[in-house]
Amino acid sequence: MTSDAKTTNPIMICAFEGWNDASQAATNVIRHLVASYESREIRHIRTDSYYDLQSARPMICHVTGQARIIWPQTTFYEITVAPRLHIYAQIAPEPNYRWIDYCRNSLRIADELDVGEIVTLGSMFADCPHTRPLPVEESALRRGESSIRGGAVKDSEKHGKDENPYDGPVGIPTVLDMLAEQEGFYTNSMWVSVPEYLAGDECPQGTLQILQRLSQMLGVQLNVGTLPKQSLTWKAQADVLANCNDDLKHYIEHLESKYDLDQQLDRLGNGTVPRGDEIAQEAEEFLSHIED
Repeated sequence: MTSDAKTTNPIMICAFEGWNDASQAATNVIRHLVASYESREIRHIRTDSYYDLQSARPMICHVTGQARIIWPQTTFYEITVAPRLHIYAQIAPEPNYRWIDYCRNSLRIADELDVGEIVTLGSMFADCPHTRPLPVEESALRRGESSIRGGAVKDSEKHGKDENPYDGPVGIPTVLDMLAEQEGFYTNSMWVSVPEYLAGDECPQGTLQILQRLSQMLGVQLNVGTLPKQSLTWKAQADVLANCNDDLKHYIEHLESKYDLDQQLDRLGNGTVPRGDEIAQEAEEFLSHIED
């Protein structure tokens, strides 16, 4: 891969199970695409010395009466989204060892496939309400180049690298993203926040929102399948949970007020000034929540 990635080259979407995959919202994007479109396995990175098999245990399954051991491994897919649009996907448990070697192995495969852009996906637990759109943070092409598709990402969509840089622990998506950039790939990182109080369930709403962001990036409407219906069910179940717990209900109301206020401040920062009656109404709603 040269430092000037070709604009016609396909993208590779990467997601990893484990710490980077709250409620499986990230890896379920790839599972959804594989199930929704014509796809085939094209490459693998086998266990070798990347995994601690006591934490990423192999699975046993029976096929036609025969027992078979399924070892943790990385799988690469080719997915035909449209007759003239193919993308690649990488899915795996997060490795336990030799991250740099693992990432270079992944990028070597991406280079063999003539990939031009690496898109890493992640999901994290956060203080956000299920009653509002889940926050999706995106950081594209950190060196400021134009995106392969659709131009540069707006400042409001970036991960905050310049304004509020993150200092702290990272997972394999961040390491892969940074090494990919160093090797000349265009890079894009998408993270969705998932309500921490719903940590025990999968989050179809998070999967749906990442999928919608990918649609914008690719310039094609990806098949969302039953995700909208699953998201409505997920929200309804969360509503029932909240209605059965007064403390949780008040906590969600607090998160809603904070979310709405942040949205208001974002609109002001972007130069979208609301009408006076809108400000008054939102202020009244915010104060009523505080009084409650």
